[in-house]
Amino acid sequence: MSGSSAPPSRFRPRTVLIWTAVSAVGALCWGVLALARGEEISAVWLVGAALGTYAIAYRFYSRFLVTRVLRPDDTRATPAERLDDGVDYQPTDRRVLLGHHFAAIAGAGPLVGPVLAVQMGYLPGTIWIVFGVIFAGAVQDMVVLFLSMRRDGKSLGQMAREEIGKVGGAAALIAVFIIMIILLAVLALVVVNALAHSPWGTFSVAMTIPIALFMGFYLQMMRPGRVLETSLIGVVLLLLAIVGGGWVENSSLADTFTLSPTTLVFCLVGYGFVASVLPVWMLLAPRDYLSTFMKIGTIALLALGVVIAAPTLQADAVTDFASSGAGPVFAGSLFPFLFITIACGALSGFHSLVASGTTPKLIEKESQVRMIGYGAMLMESFVAVMALIAASVLDPGLYYAMNAPAGLLGDSVESASQAVANLGFTISPEELAAAAKAVEESTLVARTGGAPTLAVGMSQIFSDVIGGEGMKAFWYHFAIMFEALFILTTVDAGTRVGRFMLQDMLGNVWKPLGRVQWKPGIWLASAVVVAGWGYFLYAGATDPLGGINQLFPLFGIANQLLAAIALTVATTLLIKTGRFRWAWVTGVPLAFTVAVTFTASWQKVFSPDPRVGFFAQRDRFADAIDAGKVLAPAKDMDDMHTIVTNSTVDGALIVVFVVLVTTVIVNAALVCVRTLRSPEPPPTSEAPYVASTIGTGPDLAKTPVGARE
Repeated sequence: MSGSSAPPSRFRPRTVLIWTAVSAVGALCWGVLALARGEEISAVWLVGAALGTYAIAYRFYSRFLVTRVLRPDDTRATPAERLDDGVDYQPTDRRVLLGHHFAAIAGAGPLVGPVLAVQMGYLPGTIWIVFGVIFAGAVQDMVVLFLSMRRDGKSLGQMAREEIGKVGGAAALIAVFIIMIILLAVLALVVVNALAHSPWGTFSVAMTIPIALFMGFYLQMMRPGRVLETSLIGVVLLLLAIVGGGWVENSSLADTFTLSPTTLVFCLVGYGFVASVLPVWMLLAPRDYLSTFMKIGTIALLALGVVIAAPTLQADAVTDFASSGAGPVFAGSLFPFLFITIACGALSGFHSLVASGTTPKLIEKESQVRMIGYGAMLMESFVAVMALIAASVLDPGLYYAMNAPAGLLGDSVESASQAVANLGFTISPEELAAAAKAVEESTLVARTGGAPTLAVGMSQIFSDVIGGEGMKAFWYHFAIMFEALFILTTVDAGTRVGRFMLQDMLGNVWKPLGRVQWKPGIWLASAVVVAGWGYFLYAGATDPLGGINQLFPLFGIANQLLAAIALTVATTLLIKTGRFRWAWVTGVPLAFTVAVTFTASWQKVFSPDPRVGFFAQRDRFADAIDAGKVLAPAKDMDDMHTIVTNSTVDGALIVVFVVLVTTVIVNAALVCVRTLRSPEPPPTSEAPYVASTIGTGPDLAKTPVGARE
């Protein structure tokens, strides 16, 4: 590869001064967070610590990964250029693609996980989010994107099959596909819960579809290449849709856009199918790009609000629940369950599906993997930090009154107040009622799941800057709509990724099904994927203990087991392509992820604590059935039997997932050993070099590899 050596470093005095200042500010913020105890800490220190660390990581560590490890070559044609079909493969402007990729990976995880993890204090979660993304999450995303791009945009499972072997590859294909269906159903359920009976949210989200279609045709046919112009039009229309949603909610049209959960399920299934089969330029890419303005804009305003209002962190730096494992929000000690609860924002296996799905088929130049793969993940990590701040500025009494289960809190503000007092915190029934009234909710008691807590925290920060107490309800409902829009983009992109994955799998049996240009294969694979997650979603929307609700406890562990598969494939390919000396960049995160996920899996299966172990929970409810008792959250004996079944299925699935992941890792290790012992380089599925015709010229040829971005 020509120009594979790193360009010489040139540090001018001004550059040295700037990065020294950034380092000093970041170090100061971390020092305050780590050392201050027994006194009030402003959330501004959290923002400064995160932003300073991200800046250093992107400038230095990601550049090292690109120039030394990956060594991209912009004279080489990407799959988007070589296989351009106008449907799945198409060179896409890097700004639009960055928006698409960020919107596709940023789902419920960075919004919900950090909120729940505040139970253990703000400091452990912040450390994992910031340093986890730098050395694990962003590395995984960028490396998988690069490796898939070099292999015609192959899916993660297919890369495992071709590079690790039939046994390990088959295990990876099965595990990845099953986990993906579970993840998509969980994400879709969060959207349904957020939009159900919310005309404002439903109208605003629905309007993003025609706006995206307009942007797609405008950029593709009417004004090609006018990205900034198209962006400006799209943002104006999006703002009008948001304002219009507030107007619709208080008009005669409110009933039209007030949809039940089951109706929303069918709408999501239909939208998911259409979005996965239409040309990517027409709907998916422009809609995700449009959503990114909303996502980034809201988070930027939230960060600005934190800087202006300087709210105090009410949560402890580290709570007693971190060591005892007896927290009311979720059971389990800091290790391993903090790293399972906070996935997206630090390290998420779901991202590897997007990085080996839509994005590698759209990227114009290889060097753009840095901005799109590493940069987008840093953006998502900052979203997670802001979500953690929003939860940490709430009064702890209100936080636990919202996030503890109904079985502990009871069904009244009086019982909830007493239950919170038993946990060691204080909030009166009057304060609970006033908090609910301020955001125009009937009650905030036991509003579990993290999303309502985030909305209340955001409304508190925004109202401190704009509008005061009188605007809390507005900002709360705005935050609910924002969360739904934030998560929905992962569902449509995830469905398309699932279609790619299923086509790759079926193509191993019958070649035509693996061709992404064959329309019957596209329609069949898309229908199977939406039917898969749609079934679990429908059952979950109609039965509080059925469908995806049954599998919801698997979400965190399954997602991180998927990350273990992605890092295994990445490490194997680095070794097979002659990068053994750099294999540690994915090998170290892989070792940590395996330690976390396997420890968590062991505890979820074998722990005698029924709050942690699935089989211990099954035995507890089975014994209660024999004694004729009904235990919360069950309401009758039928619910009791359902919980016994759910616990058994969840425990068995964890075992199956661990066996599949272990099979992948063992087979990959054998491949790596054979590679290192072989005197000849092993064959790989990397596509042969084809010269690029996009942006060719003397200037590109002279630009050092890895610096052309």
